[in-house]
Amino acid sequence: MQTDLEIARGTRLTPISEVAAALGLNDEETIPYGRYIAKVDSTAVNARMADQPDGKLVLVTAINPTPAGEGKTTTTVGLGQALHAQGVSSMICIREPSLGPVFGMKGGAAGGGHAQVLPMDEINLHFTGDIHAITAANNLVSALIDNHIQQGNVLGIDPRQITWKRALDMNDRSLRNVIIGLGGKTNGTPREDHFQITVASEIMAVLCLAADPEDLKQRLERMVLASTYDGKPVTAGDLNITGSIAALLRDALRPNLVQTINHSPALIHGGPFANIAHGCNSLIATKLALKLADVVVTEAGFGADLGAEKFFDIKCRQGSLLPSAAILVCTIRALRYNGGVRKADVGKPDLEALRSGLVNLEKHLENLKKFGVPAIVAVNHFDSDSEEEIQDLQEFCRKQNVPVALSRVFAEGAEGGRELADILLQVLETTESNYRPLYELDIPIKDKIGCVAKEIYGASAVSYSADSERAIRRLEKLGYGGLPVCMAKTQYSLSDDPKKLGRPEGFTLTIRDISLSAGAGFIVCITGDIMTMPGLPAHPAALDIDIDADGNISGLY
Repeated sequence: MQTDLEIARGTRLTPISEVAAALGLNDEETIPYGRYIAKVDSTAVNARMADQPDGKLVLVTAINPTPAGEGKTTTTVGLGQALHAQGVSSMICIREPSLGPVFGMKGGAAGGGHAQVLPMDEINLHFTGDIHAITAANNLVSALIDNHIQQGNVLGIDPRQITWKRALDMNDRSLRNVIIGLGGKTNGTPREDHFQITVASEIMAVLCLAADPEDLKQRLERMVLASTYDGKPVTAGDLNITGSIAALLRDALRPNLVQTINHSPALIHGGPFANIAHGCNSLIATKLALKLADVVVTEAGFGADLGAEKFFDIKCRQGSLLPSAAILVCTIRALRYNGGVRKADVGKPDLEALRSGLVNLEKHLENLKKFGVPAIVAVNHFDSDSEEEIQDLQEFCRKQNVPVALSRVFAEGAEGGRELADILLQVLETTESNYRPLYELDIPIKDKIGCVAKEIYGASAVSYSADSERAIRRLEKLGYGGLPVCMAKTQYSLSDDPKKLGRPEGFTLTIRDISLSAGAGFIVCITGDIMTMPGLPAHPAALDIDIDADGNISGLY
C-alpha cells in the first residue's frame, strides 16, 4: 500500500501559473513561490472583481473524532476534486498545518490518500513561512513589552498583569510556564511568562479574521497586552507598535494558492486551532474564493461542537458570510468509539457499538439545524466498515431526513467523491439556507456561554472558577461584553471531559478561565484541561521523519 507521500510524489503537478490562469488570475495578481505555490494579491483581485457575485459557501465539519481524526480535510479535498472533475467552478479553502501536530501525534493537514493538496511535504513543513511570520510578530510584541518596562515603563505596566504570551510553532510542554529576565538588571525585569503554540496566538486569529490590510492594522492596534498598576488595559496601540507588527505580516496576509491531486485549485491560509481558537481558515481567502468560484468548500477544525459553532457564530458573523450548506463527516469507527469501544478496537466491526454511538451523530445534526443551514452526512469509508454497519448508518440518516453519501475519496480520489458532490449540488439547487447565529451579541457574557453549553454541548449547567467570575465582571465593565465567545474545549467529547463519549447529558460545564482577544474580536473561555501549549506523545511523529541524501523527506505519512 502506498503512503500519502508516495501517492503525492507520483502526481505530475501543473505549474501554478496555469492553475492561476484557469481561475482568471493575471500575472500581476500572483506572486510565485517556486513552480507549484503562489501567493495571491487578494486586494488587487477584489478591486477588479468587486461587482462579481459571490459563489455558494459550503462548510465541512465532523462528529466528535477518535484521536486519529476522521478525515475531515481529506473529505474536503476529495469533494473539491469531485466537483472539479464534473466541470463545476469550484475551490477549496483550508487551514495551514502547524508544525506542532505534524511532528507530534495528529500529523499533517494536507488530506490523505488520493485526496490531497500538493506539494504536501512543503505544505506540511514551512510552506510559505506564514506561521513563522506570525511567530516573529507575536514575539516582537513580547520583546517590546519587556523593553518598555526596561526603558522606564512610562505607561505603568504591571509586570504581574502581562497577559500576552510568547509563541512557538512546536509542541513543547516545558515552555508552558517560564521565568524570564534573570541575570541582573541589564537582562530585564524578572517575571513569570508563558509560551503558547503559534496557532493559538491572537495574531493568528487576527490575521484570519481581518477583512483587508487596513482592518488588520486596526485589529492589531486593539489587542490588549497587559494592565497598568491601576488596572487599565494596555493595547498594542498604546505602545505604538502596530506598524511594526503589520510589516512582519505583509506577505503572510496574502492567501496561498496550490492544487489538489487532480489539479483543482485550493487556497490554504491561516491555521488557528479549533479547540483553542476559532479553527477556520482566513476570511480573506474565503472571500477571495467566493469571487473566483461558483462553489467554495471550506472546513472548520475538529467536531461541529467546536469548529462549526465558531464558524457560524464568529467567522460568518464577523465576515458577513452566508453559508449555503454544511457537510457533517462521520466514520463508522468514530461511531463505534462514541458507542463505547476502546480506542485500540475501533477498527473492528461492532454493530451494537455503532448503534450506541449514533447518538453523537444525532446531536450534531440537531445542532446544525439550529443555525438554519441544510446538512448532508458524508460517511468517510474505511476498509473495516461492514456492509451491515453501513446500511444501519444510512437507514438512520434516512429516518433523520438528512441526505447521506458514502465517500471513498481516500482510496479513489475524485471518483470516490462523486456521490457526495452530486448530493451537494442537488441540495444547493433545491434547498434554501436560513443561516442565523446561535445567540445575539448584546446579551451578557454568561448568557452566551450558557447558550453554547446548553444548546450545543447538552450541558445542564455551567460553573465558573473565581478567576473566570472576576474576568467576566472586568470585561463587561471595560465594555467588551458585546463580543462573541470562543470556547476552548476538548475535541473528543461534547462535554469538557474527553472520557464522556456519545451524547452526555446532565453534566456541568466548568469555565476555568476567561481571556480577552480584543483584536480578534472574541472572548476565549477555557474549559477543562485545555492547554494553549500542547505536549508531545510518547512516540511523536518526529521519530519517524527523515530525509535522504537526495533531499527526499519520508515519514510525514
